[in-house]
Amino acid sequence: MLDKFVIGMASLRIISGSIEIAAALIMLRLGRVDKALAVNSALALVGPSVLIITTGIGLAGMADKLSWGKMLWIACGVACLLIGILKK
Repeated sequence: MLDKFVIGMASLRIISGSIEIAAALIMLRLGRVDKALAVNSALALVGPSVLIITTGIGLAGMADKLSWGKMLWIACGVACLLIGILKK
């Protein structure tokens, strides 16, 4: 039997992937660079949000196995990833 946390994480990734595919199809349908860039910019919000939520679900599932110090290191790592992705 699958863990409910794993099911939640996988479900979010499936939804995220479906959004990415739908956005690609929309870009093809629009056929213009400026509009495709606008769609791509909207996806910039989806990726980090899914990363944070899936990491949160995973950490919630492992909360009883990790010390607070290790959880803090993981949070710092995610913060560094987000800063690297979002900082201009």
